[in-house]
Amino acid sequence: MRLIASILCLGLMLPSALADDVTIKRVIGKEFPGEYKHPATITELDNGDLYIAYYGGAGEYEGDTAVYGLRLPKGSSKWSTPEIIADTPNRSEGNGAIWQAPDGLVWLFYITNYGPTWSSARIKYKVSKDGANTWSDPYMLSFEQGTMVRSAPIVLNDGNYLLPVYHETGEDREGTALDTCSYFMRYDPKTKEWTSTNRIYSKEYSNLQIQPVQIDDKYLIAYARRGGDFLPHPNGVAFRSESRDGGRTWSPAERSQFRNPNSALDFIKLQNGHLLMVFNDNNNAERMPLTIAISTDNDKTWPYRRNIVNIAGDTAAYPVAIQSKDGRIHVVYTSKVRTQINHAVFEESAILNPVETE
Repeated sequence: MRLIASILCLGLMLPSALADDVTIKRVIGKEFPGEYKHPATITELDNGDLYIAYYGGAGEYEGDTAVYGLRLPKGSSKWSTPEIIADTPNRSEGNGAIWQAPDGLVWLFYITNYGPTWSSARIKYKVSKDGANTWSDPYMLSFEQGTMVRSAPIVLNDGNYLLPVYHETGEDREGTALDTCSYFMRYDPKTKEWTSTNRIYSKEYSNLQIQPVQIDDKYLIAYARRGGDFLPHPNGVAFRSESRDGGRTWSPAERSQFRNPNSALDFIKLQNGHLLMVFNDNNNAERMPLTIAISTDNDKTWPYRRNIVNIAGDTAAYPVAIQSKDGRIHVVYTSKVRTQINHAVFEESAILNPVETE
């Protein structure tokens, strides 16, 4: 099987070294001002464009950080130049999550920080009525300090939106306190009201950045990143919670089978009902490899796994996955010490029946 190598720049993207059934392209790197670029999220717009949002600046906590957006028009191979889509004067911004709702409204959820650590953050949002070309003024979603977002909502079977949220505590930039926890905010598009679920705690470690999937009208499953420090933990795993009432209340978070080095994961339901997880499959404090796992039996077993990125000395961090209308799976993640955004594209068959390399 051929291996494809490339040298990439913004607007000139060639497949990176990987088997032909998985294509990875470099979207943007240090060539765009604001060296720090992390974490990226992606959505498919109604017109078929792909849109990425990320926050960037001189560094994670620097005052010049803003949320940026860039677009890959349908049929094009060139991403647009990033533009600032959220920037609070005299404050630093954090994680941005981009998502187009079923009614066509595009939502940008993001974080503004009001102190020296993320335990001072608050959640804001903007909306766009013209396909992410122009944006509303910002709205404050949560006034509680330490509330954060990382990824987009899902649409529940009853039409409500379920937004993953977490509450980060502690003043240590190198770890989260034990009472850091996950929860959800639920939005009713008919009443335009937000309500919060119960907090989801875990015993051994804190948990954060939870990702939900709905199995049926009542039953939902969610996986969360483990918290704590960033040291190797031989027993470090992702945590699992479930809801039996349509996502209104959630069980305490329990240990799962998935190793986790205190790094973000994503968990989505594919169009055929299969479940997909993308995560860093280790507990040795390394955000590598980047692994795709698929369950065909609603989370009972996970027999299909493949590392789509495994580069020694690098990271493949904060993955976000979507499935576009044409059935292809898209994963965006950051690498090169949070200075480069990458875009992987593949069919589910690349995980279920991977092409063998020579």
